[in-house]
Amino acid sequence: MESFEQLAAQYETMIHKIMHNLNIYKNKEEFYQLGLITLWEAWKNHDPEKGTLLSYAYSMIKGKIMNELTNQNKQSQQYFYPKDEFWELIEDPSPFPAIDHTHEMLKRCRLLSANQLKWLQYTLCDQMSVKEIAEKEQVTPSAVKNWRHGAREKLRIIMENNRFFED
Repeated sequence: MESFEQLAAQYETMIHKIMHNLNIYKNKEEFYQLGLITLWEAWKNHDPEKGTLLSYAYSMIKGKIMNELTNQNKQSQQYFYPKDEFWELIEDPSPFPAIDHTHEMLKRCRLLSANQLKWLQYTLCDQMSVKEIAEKEQVTPSAVKNWRHGAREKLRIIMENNRFFED
């Protein structure tokens, strides 16, 4: 009995031929691996009394690859992946003007205390929760909530007075 490595080398051309006949031009390596796995399954499950390994392996490999193509086609029809140009056309829904640097934004919020600025930066830039901020700053979550409350009040005043938009 030959080893699987020898069998794989012997059947490599057949797997590539199946892939070529099915017009596979994307993810070739993935489909080749699927072919090898299916060849191994055919080799382990083959019953010589029912026919040759060649015909059994060929039909199994072709069937598995066709099933995978069908599954990938169904998935690509279910999900829509817009091209990069689409994302460039989307407008920013934010009511704030685009500010290139965090430093510039923080400079415009000069009414905030140091701790309120920390809360703002951790929340907006780092997407941290109150608990995470408290752990990082080694304070209680209650202290961070106080920072948040004060910052929100001052930001509301800034927005009402349009100070945020001034240069």
